[in-house]
Amino acid sequence: MPRTAEDIETILLNLGRNFEKSATTKGEATFLLRTGEGPVIAVRVAPPIVAVNVEIGPTPPDDAHQLKVFRRLLELNATDLMHAAYGVDGGNITLAAALVLETLDVDELEATLSDIDVALVRHTEQLAHIARD
Repeated sequence: MPRTAEDIETILLNLGRNFEKSATTKGEATFLLRTGEGPVIAVRVAPPIVAVNVEIGPTPPDDAHQLKVFRRLLELNATDLMHAAYGVDGGNITLAAALVLETLDVDELEATLSDIDVALVRHTEQLAHIARD
């Protein structure tokens, strides 16, 4: 049976995630997950995918710091992340994952969100330090 935005809402509730439903249109929805004082994780249901995205912060303005940050992002993608990946969207560093809605199960969504949670705790301070120094 194909999954819907309502199924994803139920999964988020069952996982005990604190969220608000931000936007809905026919078959689509966006859930904003609160993680304490950390950044907001957006879970966007847009059939046939579920996109999970969190904005980490702006890219450094100068080339020298950008090179260090981008290198570290690639290293983290290769060594620390299983379900998500860092990227650059415009001038912002993001952490994102894309999942197939039709076959998405609780374990897959939970693993993806856990991957992002751990990355936010383990990486953001380090990345901010590299961007400044």
